[in-house]
Amino acid sequence: MQLIFVYFYLKSNTKTQYQVITSESYNNMQEHYKKLLTYAYNIVGSYEDARDLVQDVLEKYIVLDKANIRHEPNFLIKSTINHAINFKTRQSKKEVFGEWLPEPVSFENADTKLIKDETASYTMLVLLEHLNPKERATFILKEGFNYSHAEIAELLEISTENSRQLLSRASKQLKGGKFSIERQRASVHVETLGKYQAALAHGNIEELEHLLVSDIKLNADGGTKVQVVKGAEMGKTATATLLVYVQQQFLLDKEFTFQFFNHQPAICFWENSKLHNCHILQLNNDGLIQEIYSVVDPEKLKNITKLSRL
Repeated sequence: MQLIFVYFYLKSNTKTQYQVITSESYNNMQEHYKKLLTYAYNIVGSYEDARDLVQDVLEKYIVLDKANIRHEPNFLIKSTINHAINFKTRQSKKEVFGEWLPEPVSFENADTKLIKDETASYTMLVLLEHLNPKERATFILKEGFNYSHAEIAELLEISTENSRQLLSRASKQLKGGKFSIERQRASVHVETLGKYQAALAHGNIEELEHLLVSDIKLNADGGTKVQVVKGAEMGKTATATLLVYVQQQFLLDKEFTFQFFNHQPAICFWENSKLHNCHILQLNNDGLIQEIYSVVDPEKLKNITKLSRL
């Protein structure tokens, strides 16, 4: 994070712009960065793109005439949210193999730790993909950050009634899904991950079926480079058979690690330091797997760091 603001400073090439980066301004920008990054990532679902969006907003703000800006935080939040909405609108038109899934975030480095407590679960980010960008932003602001409809209306430049309508439509599509994070015991995660990995490694379809709910759904994202099967509800046997086939054909010789992404357990498959695939799991209260998110897109895996242990 510090390098980003040094970059702003070095990029400035006039006396006026250099004077903007005072010690106080630098500290303010650090505080803004955390909040803006959280908003941006929750809306766009891509951590790397969220960083770029926030950097662009702050970069433009630094050289802006601030005489008519009454409240700096609100101005930056509004700029970031609208920037993120526009980005998400453009992104929705891109074609990918399989289903577009969010970029996983592990919260292990200093940058990602900043947004840990205010970032939605992986499953919620996937569900949010069913909303249009304004519905998504409204739901996140209301349910995730407790904004009033009046505040949302001001940020999105809509009426309060429109804000209520957007939230109502979003809630219906999400079928009661909550932004809040449901935390399970780490021991439940580790036990399920261990059984899941063992069943895959040994090609034990029957054992794998015991770990899945009857209406298990498998989602896969290959991005624009890797062909994958589009997500579907195929039933336990078909899902377990497909998972074992992929494991035996493509992942059998890969090292694995257990990790957490967006508050959910995952298994990662590596060749040396290169990550080939990660399965992010959604568990029910009994520790059974409800949904599997298989991320194969190299662009979404390139920033993930291998952990020695969970």
